[in-house]
Amino acid sequence: MATSAYNAFLSATTEPTPLPSEELTSARSTWQGVHGGGNTLVDLLVRDEEERATLMKEAQHLKQIQLSARQLCDVELLLNGGFTPLIGFMNQEDYDGVVENMRLKNGVLWPMPITLDLSEDKFKAIYVGQKVLLTGSGLPIAVMTIESKWKPNKVREAEKVFGANDEAHPAVHYLFHTAGDFYVGGRLQGIQLPPHHDFVKLRKTPAELRAAMQESGWGRVVAFQTRNPMHRSHREITVLASRESEANLLIHPVVGMTKPGDVDHYTRVRCYKEMMRHYPDGLAMLSLLPLAMRMAGPKEAVWHAIIRKNYGATHFIVGRDHAGPGNNSQGQLFYGVYDAQELVRKYADEIGIKIMDFKMVVYVKERSAYFQEDQVPQGCSVLNISGTELRRLLYKGQDIPDWFTFPEVVSILRQTYPPRSKQGFTLFFTGLSSSGKTTIARGVQSALLEEGSRTVSVLSGKKIRGILSSELGYSKEDRDLNVKRIGLVASEISKAGGVAISTAIAPYEDARQTCRDMVCKNGGFVEIYLSTPLEVCEQRDRKGIYAKARKGMITNFTGVNDPYEPPKRPELTIDTSQVTVTAAVKHIVQYLVTEGFVAVATEV
Repeated sequence: MATSAYNAFLSATTEPTPLPSEELTSARSTWQGVHGGGNTLVDLLVRDEEERATLMKEAQHLKQIQLSARQLCDVELLLNGGFTPLIGFMNQEDYDGVVENMRLKNGVLWPMPITLDLSEDKFKAIYVGQKVLLTGSGLPIAVMTIESKWKPNKVREAEKVFGANDEAHPAVHYLFHTAGDFYVGGRLQGIQLPPHHDFVKLRKTPAELRAAMQESGWGRVVAFQTRNPMHRSHREITVLASRESEANLLIHPVVGMTKPGDVDHYTRVRCYKEMMRHYPDGLAMLSLLPLAMRMAGPKEAVWHAIIRKNYGATHFIVGRDHAGPGNNSQGQLFYGVYDAQELVRKYADEIGIKIMDFKMVVYVKERSAYFQEDQVPQGCSVLNISGTELRRLLYKGQDIPDWFTFPEVVSILRQTYPPRSKQGFTLFFTGLSSSGKTTIARGVQSALLEEGSRTVSVLSGKKIRGILSSELGYSKEDRDLNVKRIGLVASEISKAGGVAISTAIAPYEDARQTCRDMVCKNGGFVEIYLSTPLEVCEQRDRKGIYAKARKGMITNFTGVNDPYEPPKRPELTIDTSQVTVTAAVKHIVQYLVTEGFVAVATEV
């Protein structure tokens, strides 16, 4: 990078981290100890002004590596000591030890690989002993000295760390479809923590949080992990844990990366702030954890306990199915519901933290109180609302009972999750050419415009190709990028409360899933698979495109010389060789009425 450009680049950095106060130094070095048997939190930020200036000058000549969102989360906890005793991304020896037996090379317990993954071209461009500049959001974050580089056995990592090479697991899917194929490891010298502009006062580093707890006179501290909104049952569990441990309470939710589809952290933190009003004064403190979760169940729970130890907790609540990702590809839970509690208990003494584990808490109607499920009085009826049921109530605009949560929390959730009748949504038609996508889409558009509650935009495959994707060909990569662009536009339309109707062929399942994930952050998504047989589509082809493909005049034509992957779980499947257009449109509109997207059906 040219010097003038680099100076402009450096001018965007945040102010240098000030030298720690006496209180922070005390909290970092003595209070409650740290993981690994020492008494000092790792602090990788270069705090001496002269040393920092030298590092910044050196950085202008270094090769840059732009960090992903997940890598930024890892770097932040490496730099601020949350990952004590790690002093950088793991080298190969530490990685191998962690994968095989949950231990670093020096024998210290550590259950999760913390590695910097790179693409092949970036991997080949660096060498052991080289220094590189890690950047995020256009800012210099840290200088890394490469100590080792290697190509990992990802299948082995998936099996040993996550329990199975099953891409239904979000971390395994990330491992094979998002992460680079090569790893590098090495020591870090921190220039600055990744900047945040939301809930800044709640984002305390381990040293800052320890200092705040010291200042408040806290001795014992029980930490509570969550990635979901908190309700009355969570308050009951945390108060019970506080009472049993005779400890103050640290509400320590993850606001980095959680499971795809989780409630966004902006909504959750607003809920947490309201929840804090329902604890006695001085009992609890709220602080945010910038962690990228792996959803690794039992091993993740051990990891969480280690991190909370570093943040100053003496006790840690481990919940039912802690950090579980849900079901595997066979429809079974990846981990047993109490496996996490058992594994953390095994290592609790080594970590130096007391484990508080509880059974599921349920509401007992006759007693108007919460009980652990194994302590419910005989003959009493139990009430509970699952996450799925809560979403259904929100989407239907139905009342959420006071026994389940607090009115302030309901109000916040309704802002983010309005009833489906007020949400935008996307109708994603997929199927072979001439299967009927455009014709049926036009019919649905007319019906929705007659209903009149939303704007309706049709994203035809032909128009998108001609405008947004005019430079793309028909390779799998280009087709996937075209579908992702459709997903981006559809998500923005849905976010604004409108209806997007997509009619692209979209032949590949992964790209359709990406599109679904993008839209579902902002509204509803209805995949409509037109399963019309290939021979029928060929008979309908007035332009003779299928015939040209059969003769080899057109290549990469879906259904002839390029594959079509049928959707695995579409909301609707329609074979237009068996039903009329009018019947198909009526079926789709009725589905929208039943699911609450459309309040009143129109005559079709």
